[in-house]
Amino acid sequence: MARQGLSRALVTASWLAEAVRAGRVGAGLRVLDASWYPPKERNARQEFKERHIPGASFFDIEECRDKSSPYDFMLPSESHFADYVGGLGVSNDTHVVVYDGDEVGTFYAPRAWWMFRAFGHKEVSVLNGGFKNWVKEGYPVTAEVTQPTPAVFKARLNRALVKTFEEMVQNVSSLKFQVVDSRPEGRFRGTELDQGLESGHIPGAVNIPFHSFLSETGHEKSIEEIQEIFREKKVDLSKPLTATCRKGVTACQIALAAFLCGKRDVAVYDGSWSEWFHRAPPHYKVSELKRSK
Repeated sequence: MARQGLSRALVTASWLAEAVRAGRVGAGLRVLDASWYPPKERNARQEFKERHIPGASFFDIEECRDKSSPYDFMLPSESHFADYVGGLGVSNDTHVVVYDGDEVGTFYAPRAWWMFRAFGHKEVSVLNGGFKNWVKEGYPVTAEVTQPTPAVFKARLNRALVKTFEEMVQNVSSLKFQVVDSRPEGRFRGTELDQGLESGHIPGAVNIPFHSFLSETGHEKSIEEIQEIFREKKVDLSKPLTATCRKGVTACQIALAAFLCGKRDVAVYDGSWSEWFHRAPPHYKVSELKRSK
C-alpha cells in the first residue's frame, strides 16, 4: 500500500488517512501544508495552527523563495531550498505529500509539488481534493504542531523544468516549445486586470484555465478527461511544453495535469506574466483590449 503514493503524483485522502492512522508519518513520509492566501483574505499560517492534518508541517512559500527577486514566489537557490525542506524533516529518501486549504480544492500544492521536482525530488505527491475534501470526508484534524527532526536534503536544480525570460523571448520566434497559460480567459485575452496589472498573454500561447482540470468537488479530473482538454486546445503532449500564469503558481497545475497523462517534462516559466509584463517589449504582449483602442 505504501508504494501507491511513491509511484503517483496524486494520493487519495483515504490512502493518507490510513498512513496517518498507522503512524507512518515521520522520516519516511512527510505531510506539508503549502497553503497561501492574500493577506487581507485569510491567514494560512494561523489556519494551520488551528487545524491541519495530523503530523503535517507548514511549508511557507513566503520563506521558501528568492527574496531578492522583484517577482513573487521565484524559486530559491539550491542551498536555500535544501536548508528549508531539511528543516521540515525532508531528506532525499522521504515521500512528501503536499496539500493546501483553498476552496477550489487545490491551488498552491501543485507549486510545492513542482518545486520539489525542480530540485530533483521524485517522491512527491499532491493530496487529491486538498484539505477541503479531507475535512468534508471526516478525516482527523489537529491543532498539535509537530516538530520534525531535521534532515539532510541535497538539492540539484533540473533546469529543464524551469524556463527563463530569455528562453521565453527566444521561443516567440523559434517556436521550440508550446506555451500554455493557466490564467482565467479574461486575463489571458487582456479584457480584465490581472491583480492590478494590465493583462494579456505571450504571443503564441494557448489558454487553459487551471480550474479546467478540477472537478466540481475539487478533485483532479480523470486522465481521459484531462487528455481531452489538451486535445481540444490542440496541445500535443508528445512535444515540448511550457506552462505560464501570473506568478508561476497555477502554471504548476498544467504541469501536474500533463504529468498524470505520462508527460513528466513540462517546464514552468517561473517569472510568468509578472515578469513578462515588466520586461517584454510592447509588441510581445498580446491584448484584445489594446487592439480595440
